[in-house]
Amino acid sequence: MGKTAITTENAPKPPAKFSQAVRKGNILQVAGTVAFDPATGAVVGDDIATQTRQVFKNIEALLTEAGSGWADAVMVRVYLTDTSHFAPFNEVYNELIGEGPHSARTTVYVGLPAGLLVEIDVLCVLD
Repeated sequence: MGKTAITTENAPKPPAKFSQAVRKGNILQVAGTVAFDPATGAVVGDDIATQTRQVFKNIEALLTEAGSGWADAVMVRVYLTDTSHFAPFNEVYNELIGEGPHSARTTVYVGLPAGLLVEIDVLCVLD
């Protein structure tokens, strides 16, 4: 069973040699995705709500390209740069994630390149 790279112009290009997403069999892994505008490469927004919305837009473009959606997600990993962003992030996340059953989720606090406040990766199992 081969591995297939999932790519779309509607999500930011990786800055190194890795795929935007990869599918092998019924497993789909979306790489860590940040709030870059796919057309310009610029960071979208300087607050957690705006950046989270852009990250979701980028991830949804990849899920769509793979024939998937949030309903297939079994694990979401969220990387935040500031513990004070947890509550406002959750407000936007809860608004955008849709109806359940929901995936599992882990949130960790990390350093990201200047201007970036959030990164999200998603693991899906496709039927």
